[in-house]
Amino acid sequence: MSRIEQPSDGHGSLKDTQLLINEYPKIINNQIKLAFPDLKNDSINWNSPLKNDGYAEYRDNEFIKLMGLNETEINLADFWPLKGPQWDALASTTNNNIILVEAKANIPEMVSPPTGAGEKSKTLIDKSLLKVKEYLGSKNINDWAGTFYQCTNRLAHLYFLREMCNKPAYLINIFFISP
Repeated sequence: MSRIEQPSDGHGSLKDTQLLINEYPKIINNQIKLAFPDLKNDSINWNSPLKNDGYAEYRDNEFIKLMGLNETEINLADFWPLKGPQWDALASTTNNNIILVEAKANIPEMVSPPTGAGEKSKTLIDKSLLKVKEYLGSKNINDWAGTFYQCTNRLAHLYFLREMCNKPAYLINIFFISP
């Protein structure tokens, strides 16, 4: 399933993201516009996680459709296998910019386990991550499908949208700090 409803009584980054998007969107919208001046004249429309949509998070072709992209033009399956990143929040703007959000609420969340993909899927993941590494000019020899995989697969999807599909996309990493 590519649309995953989330509990409204969660905690950590799940709850913090739900509150930010549904109750305080001006805070994040202003920060995004400060970070990306080319978005300053855009209106930001949050597509997930919305209260009236069961706080659902999206992945795979459901996220492509939610962002208003044509899944026959944007062939994600050629780049990434099913069960790709589940986006913490997604937005689009009046000028058709795409905003992808990954949120964390504590340091241990940063260290994700490696991919658990099967052999065929892992081959496609490795091929796609190699494209990203080459594009970035990374000399890093570590396995990007290993530790910090959650971070690298988000970067890969940003690369996919921006460089392979020529779509204006932005990746926002939110780090919530609790007192």
